Amino acid sequence: MKSSRLNADEAVLVVVDMQERLLPAIHNQESVKANTALLMHAARTLSVPVIVTTQYLKGLGPVVGELSALNPTAPIDKMTFSCFGSPEFRAALDATGRRTILLCGVEAHICVLQTGLDSLAAEYSVHLVTDATGSRAPANAVLGHRRLEGAGALLSSAEMAVYEMLGRAGTPAFKAMLPHFK
Repeated sequence: MKSSRLNADEAVLVVVDMQERLLPAIHNQESVKANTALLMHAARTLSVPVIVTTQYLKGLGPVVGELSALNPTAPIDKMTFSCFGSPEFRAALDATGRRTILLCGVEAHICVLQTGLDSLAAEYSVHLVTDATGSRAPANAVLGHRRLEGAGALLSSAEMAVYEMLGRAGTPAFKAMLPHFK
């Protein structure tokens, strides 16, 4: 049986469409943004590759400043709702060689949902970070989460995912992450 544990050496963090003109409409957007930042700090600390996307950059603007500053590479702009509709995204994902997707972003019931479903169809393990995803209406976020869970994604929180990837206390990575758990 395949393990459901989240391992930093097998994971890639996918941050979907956390954009300046979209995020203000998202329910609980400050929490979604803070939890995404926590994941991005952990990815940098644990050498987890990060892929960030934007949906129609010209219309919805760039990734919000705080998250943009944490992103080591340029976001991949797309017009499809699923990230898998972008050849650039697929190439970036393939280049990581990783088979576990740590998924977050907006909107939970549209781009995140469709990316998660396509990830599962492509036989990736998907860990959906529910407190780092959101939608304009909370009910839509819940439905997106439930739909992905029913399709085979594992639900997680940002803190749960980070501690699971850290694995133990007392390491340099654990000490580096402590300031971000406030």
